[in-house]
Amino acid sequence: MQTLEYSEFSEVLHERFQGKRVPMDVSIEVTRRCPLDCLHCYNNLPMGDQAARLAEMTLAEHCKLLDELVAAGSMWILYSGGEIFARKDFLEIYGEAKKRGFLITLFTNGTLINERIADYLEKFPPFSIEITLYGATRETYEALTQSKGSFDRCMRGVELLMARGLPLKLKTVPTSINQHEVYEMKSFAENLGVEFKFDPLVNPRIDCSQSPLAIRLTPEEVVALEFFDEKRKAEYRRLAEQDLAAGRPEAAGDATRYSCGGGVNGCAIDPTGTMSICVISHQQGYNIREGSFREGWEGPMREIRAQKKTRPSICDECQIQSLCSMCPANGELENGDAESPVEFLCQVAHLRAYALGFAVPEHGECACCKDAGTHAGLMKAAGRIAARAGERTEWVERKAPLPVLNVLRGGTTRTAACHSCSAH
Repeated sequence: MQTLEYSEFSEVLHERFQGKRVPMDVSIEVTRRCPLDCLHCYNNLPMGDQAARLAEMTLAEHCKLLDELVAAGSMWILYSGGEIFARKDFLEIYGEAKKRGFLITLFTNGTLINERIADYLEKFPPFSIEITLYGATRETYEALTQSKGSFDRCMRGVELLMARGLPLKLKTVPTSINQHEVYEMKSFAENLGVEFKFDPLVNPRIDCSQSPLAIRLTPEEVVALEFFDEKRKAEYRRLAEQDLAAGRPEAAGDATRYSCGGGVNGCAIDPTGTMSICVISHQQGYNIREGSFREGWEGPMREIRAQKKTRPSICDECQIQSLCSMCPANGELENGDAESPVEFLCQVAHLRAYALGFAVPEHGECACCKDAGTHAGLMKAAGRIAARAGERTEWVERKAPLPVLNVLRGGTTRTAACHSCSAH
């Protein structure tokens, strides 16, 4: 049998389905219940929320969905929450997906992973497991999760997965509470030999609460944190050069509202069976319990994806769109309107460009480009970021470090002392 590296396999599939509308990649939220109460989270509910539990799709409904996904040509599934292991039957759901041959990624906080779960995943390994860290110290971690003992439970989960050689990745969401420990978390991941990433763009809750924004970083803090990583900074430079060289985007009177892959090669399904363009877009959708995945995909998802913009915006002619995270779903969450630009994201994108030394061509009534708006403040922030580049030693000096885990990838025991951190 011929074997291919995953990158080659993925490229072959994307070439085969290029130009075709196939739901290759589906995100499934199995629950919104979670043992943690993270201050920045956009969709968590208490573990004991019985109304939420009773509203969740059953195991039988998940099996029906999986059969429909097979028929629709889906290949990748992302299982997320809430916390996926808050469902006592999650391994049964996961096992049914494995039987059908899906490539599966699991998003978890790791705090509910025990030996039984780890052993099952070792026997039937997923394509990837991503655990979110909330701090490099117990104090910081639990200040964000508001759950005593959660730090130790997470570390135990990481250790159990590492000991079994499972495909683990670590990540974090920088906030005003844990930003000073992001690079300590990165070093922890590197010492384990696993990939690490972070995304500092916190969203409002899907129930319309703006509470997570209270701990969202300022645009200056976001860019300063990102540009401390030279590789990340270089990638933003490449994107800016590419965008600016391409010139002003052509005006399109019949432009569609969505430009992502949502509704074209993927979609999301929430715990109650509601199908939407993506996990954070909830103003429009279709409940598969009222019909089928195929009906939702060929009907409402096709219609939502084809919707036209109803008015022009400052985003239309912006020449640094690759530096910006603006999308209709972000507009919905923050402004209640899919076509309303999010000021915070606009400021972050412009500050990335200014901190790299690029001038951004004016595009309509953009306050970030106008002297009367936020332009002057962003330019000053860019100067401060450049002046402190590479000097944030407080981000890498360990004061109360993460514990040494006595395993490396594949379960190999450490035979020498770890020089980058001390015992728990």
